[in-house]
Amino acid sequence: MTTSDQHPTAYDASKYPPVFVTVDLAVFTIRNGALSVLLIQRGDDPYRGHWALPGGFMDPGEDAEAAAWRELAEETGVEQWAGHLEQLKTYSAPDRDPRHRIVSVAHVAFAPNLPAPVAGDDARNARWWAVDEVFAAEDAPPLAFDHAEILTDALERVRSKLEYTTLATEFVEEPFTLAELHRVYAAVWGKPPSLGAFRRKVISTKGFVEATDTKGDTQAAGRPATLYKRGGAAILQPAMLRQHATEQAEAE
Repeated sequence: MTTSDQHPTAYDASKYPPVFVTVDLAVFTIRNGALSVLLIQRGDDPYRGHWALPGGFMDPGEDAEAAAWRELAEETGVEQWAGHLEQLKTYSAPDRDPRHRIVSVAHVAFAPNLPAPVAGDDARNARWWAVDEVFAAEDAPPLAFDHAEILTDALERVRSKLEYTTLATEFVEEPFTLAELHRVYAAVWGKPPSLGAFRRKVISTKGFVEATDTKGDTQAAGRPATLYKRGGAAILQPAMLRQHATEQAEAE
């Protein structure tokens, strides 16, 4: 390939309509036993006063992940953490934003005990919302743009991730008890898995968790709880299915 092929001099960018790229983040944690998502209240048009996922336009010279971390810090004060972050999906409906043709690269993230956010940049407010408040409550906040769709997709991604991966351990701080890990599944799925089957699955799956040499608080049975840390496994095989998925499979 010649230099002229790499840098074509005859290229006329004005022949192509402009397309802008943004990032949006669905950030989850567990607060007061409930799966919660971080939302900001928009201070500018469009959708002034509406709640939205944190995000914004990519700057020149940065990739989508760098833009996601920057926007999160600018709008909420939540700095980069050691939790899980991954791209969710690209949202590109032509009319998804009334300003321009804007494509959003959405991300999903989760970590334990994330702090209360502080609104900044163009956000009027920022707070954690219990997921049930956003979707089920009568006074649920209207979300800007197509963020209800993004949040729905992100929630399903997190729920399904817990079925076939060990990423539930990213919701708890080390060391943790199996009871604490069980509460993660209850919060994310909305219904806890059978405690006995859960314990057998976690302990019997090589690399899911690793026992530490320390003990936690005394349990109801009178024995101190074993404390665990994350293991090296990433995939659960076979998966630990949600109850609704199990019932559907049995029905078929």
